[in-house]
Amino acid sequence: MEKLEEILGFKFNNKELLKEALTHRSYVNEHPNWSVPNNERLEYLGDAVLELAVTEYLYAKYPEYREGKMTSLRAALVNHIILSKIAKDILLQKFVLLSRGEAKDTGRARDVILANAIEALLGAVYLDRGYEVVRGLIKKFVLTKLPEVVEKGLERDSKSVLQEIVQEKMKLTPSYRVLEENGPDHQKEFLVGVLFGDEMIEKGRGNSKQEGEYRAAENALAYIREKFGWITS
Repeated sequence: MEKLEEILGFKFNNKELLKEALTHRSYVNEHPNWSVPNNERLEYLGDAVLELAVTEYLYAKYPEYREGKMTSLRAALVNHIILSKIAKDILLQKFVLLSRGEAKDTGRARDVILANAIEALLGAVYLDRGYEVVRGLIKKFVLTKLPEVVEKGLERDSKSVLQEIVQEKMKLTPSYRVLEENGPDHQKEFLVGVLFGDEMIEKGRGNSKQEGEYRAAENALAYIREKFGWITS
């Protein structure tokens, strides 16, 4: 933990928060007497803190951007691909506690775990040191990816495109709902539905909730292209 604190540039007052942020649920399942819970509650908190800090930054930086454009940029900055890259930048894979089975996986599932651990870490920093400190961390490690996102047009993912179109044409924001969750912890599959208001439009499957959302959004784009003739590319 001291090495990770050195990378982050500060020390936690409550080391148990850092320990919890690094504890994946598979590790707790394998070590039921572990002294802290898994990091999912901290991940939930960190996700909200990250979204607020990024939203605040984009709102100030781009006063000319409309809601849809800022939402697309934010989605590109906080998706699991970018967050897993940031996790690797700070060598987080060396510190996250996993079960033996999870530790052997080096594919997409590992990237999702690392992205979730980043959010959990941000939640822990927020509880330990407050919003200003965690905002500084987000600026240092996350918002420095913004030029890459803009230069490569990474904000144009299926969810972002769908949101822009539906907000413009229907004055609604698409929402997503997990409909099914199957498989063991190390090989989960999620069925996710995308809704326009209360209406279920399409579904998608993925090995993470986020991947399921992107698949559902892709299917929804095909649906509205066929039904309404709206340009979606």
